[in-house]
Amino acid sequence: MSLSIGIVGLPNVGKSTLFTALTKNAVLAENYPFATIEPNVGIVAVPDTRLIKLAELVHPRKIVPATVEFVDIAGLVKGASAGEGLGNQFLANIRETDAIVEVVRYFEDGNIVHVDGKVDPVSDAETIKIELILADLGTLERAVVRLEKEAKKDKANTPKLEAARKLQAHLETGHRALSCKLSDEEQVLTTDLHLMTAKPLLYVANIDESQIGAELAELDGQAPIPICAKTESELAELDADEASEYLSELGLTESGLEVLARAAYKLLGLQSYFTAGEPEVRAWTIPIGAKAPQAAGVIHTDFERGFIKAEVIGYGDYLRYAGEKGAREAGRLRLEGKEYVVADGDVMHFKFNV
Repeated sequence: MSLSIGIVGLPNVGKSTLFTALTKNAVLAENYPFATIEPNVGIVAVPDTRLIKLAELVHPRKIVPATVEFVDIAGLVKGASAGEGLGNQFLANIRETDAIVEVVRYFEDGNIVHVDGKVDPVSDAETIKIELILADLGTLERAVVRLEKEAKKDKANTPKLEAARKLQAHLETGHRALSCKLSDEEQVLTTDLHLMTAKPLLYVANIDESQIGAELAELDGQAPIPICAKTESELAELDADEASEYLSELGLTESGLEVLARAAYKLLGLQSYFTAGEPEVRAWTIPIGAKAPQAAGVIHTDFERGFIKAEVIGYGDYLRYAGEKGAREAGRLRLEGKEYVVADGDVMHFKFNV
């Protein structure tokens, strides 16, 4: 599954530093707006200790984790919805992503200018929220005019028009499209509007090292994920043992980026099932609620097309009985059909015929 998360924020909040740490790719991170002109794309592994535990039983030649794609997008400024700064490009790039991670500056540094002259997380978050809402309202205004004409020609278009008007009224109150209560039908009808405020959102608080472990107030009703991008970039340069020691010195058991990668995976409504054998132990990405044939199709379309059944062992049973052989002997290997809803962590093997 190719799903991407856009990293957005005002200029000089640490987006590119965070992206570099996430992907260990060197991108331009300079102390002026619009240092990131073209979106930078990086594939990030989703940390999952279950893979290690499975590998300890199976001894595979390789381990393949699930991944999430992050896109570093140019900084936004006030007026972006009207084309200020790189507004049009920013908005086009963010529309192409499936979800948003918004980086908000909490750190103080006199050598790094804040675009508004002061560090104010609440104000910064509100600025971006307003710009995205205004841009979406522009989209809806044009859509409603078009849909009114279409509805006059064909009443079958009326439900889509009404759904668009419902979203328009909701956004005009200052709320994101994501919080608008739409029916399943209305959601389907408005998908092609590609509203940015309809995308799932995570806030990342880019903090000072001195703020690590501190409680942070909610932003727009959501608890931000605290990450010190500077510390994370330093961790990214260390080997595993050195990084572990550094985290211990900071009183942490895992890096902020590990927390973010898992949260992003969950934000997209994703989960993993596993295949385990001598060639590899692999995490396969599926939507939460996916059925067995859909899960099989992630490996190969032929698996879904010719699906017969799935051999399934729950992750806990796989560990408890030391692998497939023990689980089978204990009667914990199940045969599941087309209607089986895959559980997070299932270890699976598919039978198919094409």
